[in-house]
Amino acid sequence: MNLLNKEMTRPIDRPVKVCQFGEGNFLRAFVDYMIDIANEKGLFNGSVVLIKPIEYGSIERFRKQDCQYTLQLRGRVDGTPYIETRQITSVKDIVSPYEDYDAYIRVAKIPTLRFVVSNTTEAGIVFNESDSFEEKKNISFPGKLTQFLLTRYEEFKGDHAKGLVILPAELIDDNGIVLKKCVMEYINLWNLDDGFRKWIEEDCIFASTLVDRIVTGYLHADAEKIWNELGYEDDILDTAEPFALWVIESARDISGEFPMNKALEDKECMNVIFTDNQKPYKQRKVRILNGAHTSFVLASYLKGNDFVNQSMNDPIIRRFMDETIHKEIIPTLSLPKEDCEEFALTAADRFNNPFIQHELLSISLNSVSKWRARCLPSLLGYAEKLGRIPEHLTFSIAALMSFYSSTDRGEGFLRGIRGSDIYEIKDSPDVLGFFAENTLKPTAEFVHAYLSNETFHGQDLTKIEGLEKKTAEYLDSIRIIGMEKTLEKYFG
Repeated sequence: MNLLNKEMTRPIDRPVKVCQFGEGNFLRAFVDYMIDIANEKGLFNGSVVLIKPIEYGSIERFRKQDCQYTLQLRGRVDGTPYIETRQITSVKDIVSPYEDYDAYIRVAKIPTLRFVVSNTTEAGIVFNESDSFEEKKNISFPGKLTQFLLTRYEEFKGDHAKGLVILPAELIDDNGIVLKKCVMEYINLWNLDDGFRKWIEEDCIFASTLVDRIVTGYLHADAEKIWNELGYEDDILDTAEPFALWVIESARDISGEFPMNKALEDKECMNVIFTDNQKPYKQRKVRILNGAHTSFVLASYLKGNDFVNQSMNDPIIRRFMDETIHKEIIPTLSLPKEDCEEFALTAADRFNNPFIQHELLSISLNSVSKWRARCLPSLLGYAEKLGRIPEHLTFSIAALMSFYSSTDRGEGFLRGIRGSDIYEIKDSPDVLGFFAENTLKPTAEFVHAYLSNETFHGQDLTKIEGLEKKTAEYLDSIRIIGMEKTLEKYFG
């Protein structure tokens, strides 16, 4: 079979409108897919240049395929199987600052460029005061972006019309505001021109966004089967679920020049929302979808499950998740109850996607910080509103502590034991160090040390009446009779 390339897809040559920091699976299955549809419908007429944001990894696979690739969406929509296969032709080129800095910086000089999209992970949007202006490669993403914008400012002599719209997709609160703050800090650090500062303030738009789509990427086990169905090979094949949500918050309305909402009008499970306040949508998504994930995955793994959809077919885990969402999370949210319950049903449908083998261990990465961001606000809100602790969310703490319990250190991880299986516990060094040093303590002492750790939770959780005692009760039970019997005892 031939390798997918432009001779096969015959893409229309469109002006470059989007610079995308990140060539990974998510943005290609999310942003580039939407742009591809908008182009097809005559709503956008623009192409994308991918920028490799980190040095690690090769872009040769993209070059061999002329940046053409296939996206397959697989899942359920309203309980009905849904499969969509599409050749994505919106990506025009890919460049690496580490291989050819001049080619990278020339992208900033393209007259038709209007949008910058990024997904450099949550750790990508940081200011590093040790970054040097003279260093062209190994500096933070905001530092690179500052140099990129400065090049454009100088190339077009501060032309107001050449400002850019920046759309970060990193999963941090107010990502656009934080990214703009970092750029301003680099302007101060590097003593850059006041005219450039004014151009950034007045002519560039930093939008804060919320993105949501489960992307499974390149499926090694299924790739050859999919190639046979397609009739060609595709080494950058991408896969994802049908559901997609992009909430874009900006001070100025950009929906007219970035009409992705109109492009997806006929796709009921995909939505782009332009708003001046994305916080309620983020709260709903983080607390229901991500909060549900974080609350049950570690208990489910220790019970013997390996995948999310497997967990959804486990009656006690499914019941645990449903009760967590409907009894303990939704009552704390500000959006209308009906909207939240509809979103919860969609989330359950997504978790039960038969095409996605989402490993529980992959979700377990950095669970301590995830629990703080996704579950703690619901626990605090519930305790404040109802005057008692939520049992399911409290149990999720005990499940986390049980999953993390280990003194067996590896290189950057701890080794946990599930029956005859050994699994890797991956988190920050301070988290791993805490568990290695405290796991063997008596349950009550262990729980007190964890809940009182303000570095992990931002506050001393032992001050919440009843939380410490109930967590210790749950953890004691897990230690004595195991996860499965403990779940049956309290939630069966």
